[in-house]
Amino acid sequence: MQILVEYAPVIMICAAFAMLLLGYPVALTLAGTALIASVVGISAGIFDFAFLTAIPNRLFGLIVNQTLIAIPLFILMGVILEKSGIAENLLDSMTSLFGRRPGGMGFAVTIVGMLMAASTGIVGATVVTMGLMSLPSMLKHGYDPKLATGTICATGTLGQIIPPSIALVLLGDVLSNAYQQAQLKLGVFSPRTVSVGDLFAGAMIPGLLLVFFYLVYIYSVSVLQPDRTPLIPEDKSKKNTHLMQSLLPPLILMVCVLGSILSGMATPTEAAGVGALGALVLAGLQRSISLEQLNQITRSATETTAMVFFILIGASIFSLVFRGYGGDELIQRIFEDMPGGVVGATAIVMVVIFLLGFILDFIEITFVVVPIVGPVLLGMGLDPIWLGIMIAINLQTSFLTPPFGFALFYLRGVAPETVKTTDIYRGVVPFIIIQLFLLGLLTIWPDLATWLPSKIYG
Repeated sequence: MQILVEYAPVIMICAAFAMLLLGYPVALTLAGTALIASVVGISAGIFDFAFLTAIPNRLFGLIVNQTLIAIPLFILMGVILEKSGIAENLLDSMTSLFGRRPGGMGFAVTIVGMLMAASTGIVGATVVTMGLMSLPSMLKHGYDPKLATGTICATGTLGQIIPPSIALVLLGDVLSNAYQQAQLKLGVFSPRTVSVGDLFAGAMIPGLLLVFFYLVYIYSVSVLQPDRTPLIPEDKSKKNTHLMQSLLPPLILMVCVLGSILSGMATPTEAAGVGALGALVLAGLQRSISLEQLNQITRSATETTAMVFFILIGASIFSLVFRGYGGDELIQRIFEDMPGGVVGATAIVMVVIFLLGFILDFIEITFVVVPIVGPVLLGMGLDPIWLGIMIAINLQTSFLTPPFGFALFYLRGVAPETVKTTDIYRGVVPFIIIQLFLLGLLTIWPDLATWLPSKIYG
């Protein structure tokens, strides 16, 4: 019985993942596993019922959390840009701008994909949108299917790291709580905090470096193997007289949203409200939106928001019962006994998160895994900003890696039958190597993630 009590948190985790593999909904699996475990524990006299009485307070805390209000607003902004045709106009304009340059269309897809990924923050939405918009055109103009599909998949996952990103908003909130828990356990009763703005600032340099490396790779391919990236014919690449009209408004919107957060003029929630309103205004100015389109936009945004918060509720209940069984102390003991100390513990966590990225979305991993391992790693001295950026890029790499990467499945669903699955798998390999290289750089030089937040926020 004693062994059962000691390893009850491990049994909970294994049971939850088994249910997920069987296809049960994530939110219901997390909440259901936790409630069943608590009922069994109460019946056996090994779980305190008082923990369950804290559930209403935890759920109320989610409702009044000002940071989480940014999530539906950022989702709304992304859905408006996606469904109003602004992104499609932007892609056409960027193709016209870069079309006669080596790798020009690849450049256009990368830049537009970066903006779309940052605005939507949902990997599936970005990959599907970019796949429908750009893949047929790239194939039509003779681009190598491997390079075309690899570029779309890679840029579609940039929403994990390019701010303003929903992934960073969620990570910022979870890491903030984990950082405070770690400091309180260390006896620091006036704990420092880490905010979403800190993560946004920390992601700027790594995110831009990643995009730069993508562009360098595409340009290198266009120079060394020009047959893989043919130039667009002259009649297809005439300068678009509406280039500035298509390009400037979305860029100004992104700069205003992100700049207001980094400068301290607005909180992420306030900036998200400005972004959603600005996207709606842009959509109305560039093309009229019918009531049917507005209905589709609001329905899509509401469904995504409901999914996020439903998972958050389930994860909150799961983490409460997990801690009630002493799961946080168990994880801490396991990490402390690992060879290599904090380096070994961090490496193990990164590998586990990478593997979980094959079967779970970033929302589920953020709400389930990070609250469990975060306080322990941060208590061992890791910087919360650096850890958040490493987790984001790690998940982005996982979503790209064959054979189970989510981005590959999303693109396979919208790609023409002429594109082989092996083309998609082989196409993402260079981009995976680039991301692993960036993870290595961040490991060697953590200042790539921590320098800018320290300069902005001190």
